[in-house]
Formats: sequence, structure tokens, C-alpha cells
Amino acid sequence: MIYGCVTRMIIMNTLRDMSMIWQFMTNYKLKLKQSGPIPHYLGCDFHCNEYGTLCMSPKRYIERMIEKYVRIFGTKPKCLYTSPLEKNDHSELDTSPELDQERIKQYQSLVGTLQWVITLGGLDVATAVTSMSSFRAAPREGHLHRLHPIYGYLCKVKHAAIRSRPGLPDHSNQPANEYEWEMTVYQDAKEMLPEDAPEPCRRPIITTSYIDANLCHDMTTGKSVTGNIHFVNKTIVDFYTKKQAVVETTTHGSEYMVARTATEQIIDLRTTLRYLGLSLKGTSYLFGDNNLVVTSSSTSSSIPGARLHERHLLLSFHCVREAIAAKIISFIFVPGAINPADVLSKHWGYQEVWTQLQSHLFWQGNTLTISK
Repeated sequence: MIYGCVTRMIIMNTLRDMSMIWQFMTNYKLKLKQSGPIPHYLGCDFHCNEYGTLCMSPKRYIERMIEKYVRIFGTKPKCLYTSPLEKNDHSELDTSPELDQERIKQYQSLVGTLQWVITLGGLDVATAVTSMSSFRAAPREGHLHRLHPIYGYLCKVKHAAIRSRPGLPDHSNQPANEYEWEMTVYQDAKEMLPEDAPEPCRRPIITTSYIDANLCHDMTTGKSVTGNIHFVNKTIVDFYTKKQAVVETTTHGSEYMVARTATEQIIDLRTTLRYLGLSLKGTSYLFGDNNLVVTSSSTSSSIPGARLHERHLLLSFHCVREAIAAKIISFIFVPGAINPADVLSKHWGYQEVWTQLQSHLFWQGNTLTISK
């Protein structure tokens, strides 16, 4: 399954609609009626906290989910869980009895409800729900049992919200590497800019992305999981988690697949932002926690000896390198302990990801005070 944050859909569509409405009002001198803040949209709550920060949260939707859970099981989920699933859980190895038709329908209904939570920004449950969604056709008792901690976790953290952080991120401490691409196959690489995009009307923005892969996430097929998260300035606007289409036998291979996917998403995001009348400040920052992939992608000295024989991996290799040569992205190593994409690639434990979750979903106070 593929999941993306509705933040991007709402923000991008809203900005586009506002631009069209503004042009229509200007041309025909019309006035809007019943305009004002939108408190609720598509199951997502919007509000400004005491610091004036815009927050979006699926709290009201989660409360309705709990009501549905009570109707099915006769009791509320236990709000004791600190993660959706146990760390390194492998639900694909479950051999418990298959559910009967009635409970299969219940399972499908519960999973379908969880999927919309992810669409509303629930990146912390994305990997768990992705795993559970793959068993909708023939779930087992163990799979249904695993839904209880997911609902219990959401009940416990229903106040989680994506908070708007419009300030520019500080990447001044990142290496400003300039590579010599003139004597390579990438010498003519350049970013394709839309010719019909409007003139930028806002201050420049910066996009930042993080990637991660979990090798052999699925023990029955050997397939890995891709996890990407994208920021505009310091605000999450999109995220992605998906089981990879082919089996990679090395972490290097699975990470390159993730890097290529993220590069394509970054190019799409940059084009969308330009069509919305926004200006981009330099390249987009792409952070990954596999130093070998980062180095082999960015270091021009490795080009003469760089050979990849797997065709699908070779294409990913060139896709990333061409984007670097065209100055679309800057690919930089980041330690795995501070990589927020970890949440989207594996079944995690509370202690190892809390720092990331707190700053992105549970920060209480002025978001301007967040250092990350």
C-alpha cells in the first residue's frame, strides 16, 4: 500500500483554489460570503494554538473510530500502548486460524478506517497499517489481534498534530560540496523548469527530505520497505511508505531504490511549488543514513569505477546522480538515530523514535523553539 499525507493535498489544492478565486474576484470585482477559518475538513481538525501556530489533527476522526471499535468489541481500546505494533513484528509469519466471514468483514472495516488516519497525517502508524492492509483478503486471528494495539495507541496519542513551521531550516552546517561533472555523462544535466509557471510572489522556500529502507521487512517474500518524508521549510507536507516491488539482497540496493523514489517525488514537489507561485532557494536537501549510497551518488571521483549490473538498480543509480549534477538535490548523510524516515520504514519501539515523533507530532509550545 502507498500512503501520502493529506497535508500536501490540502495545502496544494487550497493554495491553487485560492489563487483561482482571487483572480476571479479581481477580474469580476466579486466578494466572498461566509468566509473564515475552516475548523474541520475531510475528517481533519484545524486550529491555531495559543502561540498562533496552525495545527492539523485527526483527533475528531479518531474519536469516531473509537466509537466504531466499541460497537464491534463492546469496550474501548486500552490506551496503554506506546507504539502501534511491537518492535520488529513480523505479522506475515502468523499461522493462527483464519477468520470466519463475519470477522473478515470486521477486519476489513477496521483496517479501512485506519487507512484514512494515515491520509490525515498519521505517519506514526503508517508502517503498521501498511502491514495489516496486506492481509485484508484472508486475515488470521493474529492479524485481528494486532489491530487492538494500533487502536489503543491512537486512542492514547489522538492529540498528535502536524504543526505549521514556516521558518527556513538551517542547513548552514552541511557540506557545500561542488563536484566536477564536466567530463562525465552528466555534463549537460539541468533541471527542467515549467515555462508557464506564474512569477514567484513569496519569499524563497527550502524543501528537505529524508529517506530510509528496511531490508527484508517481509520475511516471506524478502522484500524491503521504502520510507520517505518531505518538508517544505520545516513543515511536513508529504510522506510515503511502500513495500518495494523487487527483492533486494543488500541494504545498498534497497537504499538506492528509496533514493530514486525520493528524487522523483522531490522533482514533482518542486514543480508543484513553482506552479503555485513559490520560489525555491537553491537545491533540495535529501538526507539518507546509508553512507555508501550517499558517497557513491555524490562523489565524482567514484564515477570511472562505478558499475552496477542490475538494470533496475542501475537506473536508480543514474536517476539520483543526474539530479545531483543538475543541482536539483544535495544528497547528504545523516545518522540513523536522527532520521525521521525511520518511523516510515519499520516497526519501531517508543524509545528509539520518540525524539523524532515529539518534534514533529507532539510538540507542546511555540514551534519556533524547536531546534530540529
